[in-house]
Amino acid sequence: MSDKDTAEILMAQPRGFCAGVDRAIHIVDEALTRFGAPIYVRHEIVHNVYVVNELREKGAVFIDELHEVPKGGIVVFSAHGVSQEVRKDAEDRGLQVYDATCPLVTKVHLEVVKMCKDGYTVLMIGHAGHPEVEGTMGQVKERIFLIERVADVASLPFKSDEKIAFVTQTTLSVDETKEIVEALTQKFPKIVQPRKQDICYATQNRQDAVKFMAPQVEVVIVVGSAMSSNSNRLRELSEKLGVPSYMVDAPEQLKPEWFAGKKRVGLTAGASAPESLAQAIVARIQEFGPRQVRNLDGVVEDVIFSLPKNLVN
Repeated sequence: MSDKDTAEILMAQPRGFCAGVDRAIHIVDEALTRFGAPIYVRHEIVHNVYVVNELREKGAVFIDELHEVPKGGIVVFSAHGVSQEVRKDAEDRGLQVYDATCPLVTKVHLEVVKMCKDGYTVLMIGHAGHPEVEGTMGQVKERIFLIERVADVASLPFKSDEKIAFVTQTTLSVDETKEIVEALTQKFPKIVQPRKQDICYATQNRQDAVKFMAPQVEVVIVVGSAMSSNSNRLRELSEKLGVPSYMVDAPEQLKPEWFAGKKRVGLTAGASAPESLAQAIVARIQEFGPRQVRNLDGVVEDVIFSLPKNLVN
């Protein structure tokens, strides 16, 4: 164990890229290598400014709507997934599509379609406006409703004996989801839950790593962009554990006063934040004063998702 008087940066394990993000970025890179620029990407491929800017420099063009893609152009769907309407629009426009939807998000999409076909009304726990939520709710045309907070459960108009099921946005806080699920099961005792928890393994692992790290440090830095749901949850979690926490996605955003008088700094990174950025932020913290870097124990992730078949054949 290190001397408590030693100034340190403790690195959470795991942190940074998950398999779904790694795959999505690889898909854009592979498309650029194979077909050349421009490659169009619907919405940010992942919610990280550093990653998006890096891909933009290579020739990726990020768009909001498919009408911005020339006829016959190549488009990549982001890791967050898209609605069936967007898929049909791409087909109607004759676009060449490479789908970077995270396989864990796709799993939720398939659950929603099956539940609705089986006659269930589906409740989605998630944040309004998030592209993953829009994509998931857009898998069906009706009988799906959004739940954002515990208070929303009370206003649901359904009877307790109706066929009700729920799914969740993959990047939500485990604790936040638990409270909503408890409220739903109280109101609808026969509610059908997903066969496997929809909060992804990477979200769970990074939150567990923060729970382990936070009691050992005096301030937490979360590497992540403001639009990143899972990065925001990491910052909120460490704050709830009583540790001042800040989220940054560039070294210059760090402020020296955050570290004044603090011996131990904790650092984690959201699932869409690259390790190179985390290391650049570590180097900047060390400029404020010498600190040893120590990697904490934690889960070692070995999940790999394969590329779409139409990109590797």
